[in-house]
Amino acid sequence: MDRIAIIGTGLIGTSLGLALRRAKVRNVEIIGHDREPTNASKARKLGAIDRMAWSIPDAVEGANLVIIAVPVQSVREVLAVAGPLVNEGTIVTDTASTKSDVVRWAEEILPSNVHFVGGHPMAGKETPGPDGAEADLFEGAYYCIVPGRRTPRESVRVVADLAQSVGAIPYFLDPQEHDGLVAAVSHLPLVVSAALVNTVSDTPSWREMGKLASSGFRDVSRLASGDPEMARDICLTNQEAIVYWLDAMIGSLTRYKEMVREGGEALETAFTQARVARDKWLRGEFEPGAENEQLPTLNDVVGDFFLGSVGRRLLGQTDEVAKRIEEQQRRRREEKS
Repeated sequence: MDRIAIIGTGLIGTSLGLALRRAKVRNVEIIGHDREPTNASKARKLGAIDRMAWSIPDAVEGANLVIIAVPVQSVREVLAVAGPLVNEGTIVTDTASTKSDVVRWAEEILPSNVHFVGGHPMAGKETPGPDGAEADLFEGAYYCIVPGRRTPRESVRVVADLAQSVGAIPYFLDPQEHDGLVAAVSHLPLVVSAALVNTVSDTPSWREMGKLASSGFRDVSRLASGDPEMARDICLTNQEAIVYWLDAMIGSLTRYKEMVREGGEALETAFTQARVARDKWLRGEFEPGAENEQLPTLNDVVGDFFLGSVGRRLLGQTDEVAKRIEEQQRRRREEKS
């Protein structure tokens, strides 16, 4: 029997366990560890893991695949503890929201015979912890896969198969490219959401305003309800890119401020441009021809090669999952037409 260790049984770690169970990957034992034992206990009761491990060494013992699902800066600590203990050939991956530091830490800390593949599922909720976990959290979502410089191709393939097994779409990036892109569409919204809540809740009128705040405020402020430790670590490990996009956002807000002050057609034009851009995004249109762009296949990226037993077990699920994703995308196209 093969063994998968999940270090961190919060929202993402527990959801991964549930999704693997839904995919019915056979003859694989899933071990879970969390620094908060109550989280691991909940994950076990939900059926996301087969048993709890009280320590990282216990969790990774005999594991073929180790998934680190903790806040970014805690990844380094887990790598330092787990690295000397995992077996030769073990594949280690993570789910952190930034990748440059994580990949560098892995290359510095892990033995050369342990294979690291960075991962980041572009899915989540504002509800932290295992209570918010869902087996279909990753369904149809992109799953960023970020190999290190010395990562064997077969290890990249196994993590890509893991992504497909949980219903996601593998998307291959290098660490710097990943961090620059997600800074704009994931990290900037996180900071803006928190800034909005702090701006209005710190005023004397918040008692009255809070009663009037409705769906619009709720939607824009949703990310402020996330895990503060996770948000802090994201900012501290992607500072340059986030500051760049914050400067761009401040510039945009300054222009909107002037348009609001001056009035006129420019304001309506700006709102119209924003609506058109968002509507195109919802339809999957980013630029001319982008809707027809095909993602590279796994074979395009990593080629054909022999897979280990965990990889073969995960790969056995991917055809069915790929069909489910294709059907889901077809239904969405029909609904929009």
